[in-house]
Amino acid sequence: MTILLLSGSPSTPSRSSRLLHYAGDKLKALGYHTVSLNVKDLPAQALLHADFTHPELIAAKQKLAEAKAIVIATPIYKASYSGLLKTFLDILPQDGLHGKLVLPLATGGSQSHLLALDYALRPVLAALSADHVLPSVYATDVQVDWSEQHGLQIDPSIIKRLHEGVHYLAARLISLHEPELSTAPVMRMQNRCSA
Repeated sequence: MTILLLSGSPSTPSRSSRLLHYAGDKLKALGYHTVSLNVKDLPAQALLHADFTHPELIAAKQKLAEAKAIVIATPIYKASYSGLLKTFLDILPQDGLHGKLVLPLATGGSQSHLLALDYALRPVLAALSADHVLPSVYATDVQVDWSEQHGLQIDPSIIKRLHEGVHYLAARLISLHEPELSTAPVMRMQNRCSA
């Protein structure tokens, strides 16, 4: 069972991509196969002109189609998800996320951007027919830090929410695709910023 790690950050590395890779490592530890797709690596002209025949866009959409679940990470700019991510979501068909579970992750400058996930990204994911959009994980810039000396430092409250999100995603995948094996309780999560 494949899970797509989709990065919508125009910067590499970035706080949101570091959260994404952290979640990906936790999913791998649970036995899931992950594949990565960084929208930044796709050809800009093909994205902007919605060139559906471009081989790299076809391959990217195929990766998405083969995934059972998607973890999407984006920075929040101007109270919305990144324009780069928007260009990719725009080339998907109307039912491009049908049958998929989606776990959104985001980073932003302050807690004031927390609701951008609910008001900007979640409606687009629903419009693309995602089966279930899980409670999102939002971190402020100060909650995700990286330095050469100390490596990645994530606030403990965000680590807790990432672990909950990953385990919730795994439990949902088991219950949807292997119901007879599911004994994991479905955790209830709130969409909130951990300060």
